[in-house]
Amino acid sequence: MVHGSQHFPRTRMRRTRQAPWARDLVRETMLHAGDLIWPIFVVEGEGRVEPIASMPGVERLSIDIAVERAREAADLGVPCIALFPNIDRSLRTEECAEAWNPDNLVCRATRAIRAAVPEIGVMEDVALDPYSATGHDGIVRDGRIVNDESVEALVKQALVQAEAGANVIGPSDMMDGRIGAIRDALEAAGHQDVMLLSYAAKYASSFYGPFREAVGADATLKGDKKTYQMDAGNTEEALREVALDLAEGADMVMVKPGLAYLDICQRIKQTFHVPTYAYQVSGEYAMIEAAAANGWIDREKAIVESLVAFRRAGCDGILTYYALEVARMLRS
Repeated sequence: MVHGSQHFPRTRMRRTRQAPWARDLVRETMLHAGDLIWPIFVVEGEGRVEPIASMPGVERLSIDIAVERAREAADLGVPCIALFPNIDRSLRTEECAEAWNPDNLVCRATRAIRAAVPEIGVMEDVALDPYSATGHDGIVRDGRIVNDESVEALVKQALVQAEAGANVIGPSDMMDGRIGAIRDALEAAGHQDVMLLSYAAKYASSFYGPFREAVGADATLKGDKKTYQMDAGNTEEALREVALDLAEGADMVMVKPGLAYLDICQRIKQTFHVPTYAYQVSGEYAMIEAAAANGWIDREKAIVESLVAFRRAGCDGILTYYALEVARMLRS
């Protein structure tokens, strides 16, 4: 609010912008390594590093390499990593049973990272798309994604992840009622300290393409996800989703995608005053990289500016593929 006594020339807004030290003193929003969660894609094998064509600079890592990178992340002050598996195509079935195999790829990666880097948080994604023959986040019956049977599968998936040592469970599936079901199951199994970071407002977005390549779901996806992910035109619905998930036991909530939904981030934070996160998704990453590769933008400045935008909108943290790079920038 501008007070009546504030007018030119007594008030000159440029006074506090005249030098770097002055801008530092009045900066309202700060970015720290502790605000970042780093997504890691894992694959089978040893010493394996696979570039992802649509995400230059992002790679799929075998578990041994993922452990090394997790150590690097912790040393840089990044507090948490998020694991996403790319499993063998033969294990992707209509029943998605590999999702709750206690010795599946992501559970083995979790155990290895927790043993080697116990000080870093490990977050797991709960959704069936990496394990599904159809590429959907839930179970498909007669061409329809069934809700309640999917929730039963997601509960089993969350439990094996908690048993493997996951600190944070991140249900990203958008099935109705899954937060309450997972919370009840975790409590009953003695995992009361495992946190739930709900992808509460996840939109049916065009910005997910490179991620689907990264986890190998691009070739299997049949149809779209509009019957369970949110419509891009809706805001009030996002608030209802968040309210339901908080009532069911979510500790934190997520908005996905990121930059195109900053208004949603801000409304959620201002309405509920709970830990609020956003995912700077693969399409956002790919756009920055493509524009920078063509010389159209200053890459480092654009990265930092995009992340500051999340913090300015009220986000307490950001899932970003730039986490390690930005942590190095901030340190230097």
